[in-house]
Amino acid sequence: MKLPLLVAFLCVLTAVAPAAGEESSTKNKEPGTGIFRPEAGKFPPLEKAHSYRGELVFVDHANRRGSIRVQGNGVFRRNEPQPFAMLPYGMVRYHGAPADLRDIPLGTVLHVRAFLPPDPKISSVPVLPVDNKEKRSSYGDIGAAPAENHVLLLEDEPSHCQRGGLVWRLKELELKNNEGTIVATREPKADSAGGNSKASEETLTFDAATRIWRGRECLEIADLIAEGAWPASGKKSLDGQAVLLGVTWKPTLGGVFTRFHISDIWLDDAAMQRAAKNQTERHKAFIHSRWMPAWVYSVEYGKFGRATVTATLFGGMDASLYDDFKKDLQVFVNGVENTLKHTEGGTAGPTQMASRGTLLDVTKTPGDAPLGSSGIQIRFETDLITEGIRPTRIIRIRPADWPDVHMPREEYLNSGGNFSHEDRFPTPDIFPKY
Repeated sequence: MKLPLLVAFLCVLTAVAPAAGEESSTKNKEPGTGIFRPEAGKFPPLEKAHSYRGELVFVDHANRRGSIRVQGNGVFRRNEPQPFAMLPYGMVRYHGAPADLRDIPLGTVLHVRAFLPPDPKISSVPVLPVDNKEKRSSYGDIGAAPAENHVLLLEDEPSHCQRGGLVWRLKELELKNNEGTIVATREPKADSAGGNSKASEETLTFDAATRIWRGRECLEIADLIAEGAWPASGKKSLDGQAVLLGVTWKPTLGGVFTRFHISDIWLDDAAMQRAAKNQTERHKAFIHSRWMPAWVYSVEYGKFGRATVTATLFGGMDASLYDDFKKDLQVFVNGVENTLKHTEGGTAGPTQMASRGTLLDVTKTPGDAPLGSSGIQIRFETDLITEGIRPTRIIRIRPADWPDVHMPREEYLNSGGNFSHEDRFPTPDIFPKY
């Protein structure tokens, strides 16, 4: 790389984010309060996260953010959608497998574990008062607008159930003209059918568009009627049949305040495993083309731009992706923004502008890794250390044998020499102020 180009390129990286020293000064607890914020370079404990669920109504996948209509204690349809942003190490799960926001259909009901913005000054979504989840909305609803909008874990219903060892037990259905309602409880899988007296019953709707999965089959309501499993019309007890459900929301007749809708029913483990495998392969292809994200832990500086870097790979990926990181392998490394957008390369492509190096070590830290971390540390040596590769900064890294492709324009930041943090697009102003 010619010297003038290198200097301009390093200046761009300096403008992309605060210096490492500034990031590391962020405190995870505000003075005199019990308020918790994630800290740069540390994976926050899951037990400190605020939990809620709601309907996905908007996605800005390139910036890893969107809006969710949060379930409170009032009329669900009246709740204003609330913006959220994925933390850099935040994990998305769909159909029991790793996912990207672009994989999840709008209308899907998601379970959220989230924190206050780590640094409100650079939040990509509006920052709310820290006690906002305690306030009433204009309709008197509490909990529908939490300030905890930086997400560590975002998962759909089957992912949530599998992680918690839960199943839905179907109690009774009522069917007419290929649509109706199902009464069910979500309870531990280990309990016998209907054996959990503490599980509260929930009524969900279904219709002819509901997909029913059994093994490799995708069934229709008419198929279950023909088999005699479901009646053509009327009510039938389902005796606590254990299934996994995909849950969405749609407007409901009869003035019901909150009632969710069944998009999918997985009748057996084979069907769920097949859905998870399909989603896993989709996500693997995505990471191959966008590179593996990681957090820089330390940098040992050498002479003339050389350095040895230690980083932790982010969690939530398929095991085969981590297996591709082997000692002595050649790798390409780029600095990225908190949205995981490449900040090095621009129109030239990430590989052309990347730092290159050799993996010196790949180690697994003992014990269970915190959510967001893979627990896998890598050390690599490079002869081109850039501002984007500093302690607590985020990088994307790929083995040399992964595909060499260019990012679509919305997934990288321009490196023309005049970039500022406010040039990320769209700005938070796209979110309405209700």
